[in-house]
Amino acid sequence: MLASKIESEEANLLVRSRAGDTAAFGRLVELYADRVVTVCARMVRDRGVAEDLAQEAFVKAWQSLAGFDGRSTFYTWLYRIAVNLCLSERRRPRRVVGAIDDGVMGRAESAVARPDEAAEMREEHGLILTALAELDEEHRAVVVLRDIEGLDYGEIAGILGVARGTVKSRLHRGRMALRERLRVQGSEGPKGQG
Repeated sequence: MLASKIESEEANLLVRSRAGDTAAFGRLVELYADRVVTVCARMVRDRGVAEDLAQEAFVKAWQSLAGFDGRSTFYTWLYRIAVNLCLSERRRPRRVVGAIDDGVMGRAESAVARPDEAAEMREEHGLILTALAELDEEHRAVVVLRDIEGLDYGEIAGILGVARGTVKSRLHRGRMALRERLRVQGSEGPKGQG
């Protein structure tokens, strides 16, 4: 019921946006901005760069709206634009990496009662993000979109422009590589001692 209401609102906003209604497009930005910034932050590991990339994704979407053919949802199309921008950003020469998705970690920590649990959660979160950053782009993108963003295989296939089977294969390989990196990190112990 809620999904059909959102789809109906999205369809209405798209019709209005295509007619040049910037307020309607602004509403689409409101609907998806947090999710687009979050996926970008997880891909590039720099909140400031992620916000810039999300903004660029919305600008590209606005400029290309006439070319949106509706074969996928607007959300899937927008994510594809954002993920492609992130992949391009990661291919550029490395910049100094800043804060890593502090908003999500802060919300998770606030649900924990004891300070020692919060500290342990921060450490685990850092280990996971470090291991995730070590994955190659193809595997990292699929793991982020499926396991963190919760997208289904069809949505991911549409975003990345690959077959569903490719998504499943990359996800399996990405998860295995992530598990191995986390196992190695765990055997090293704190700060590499262990």
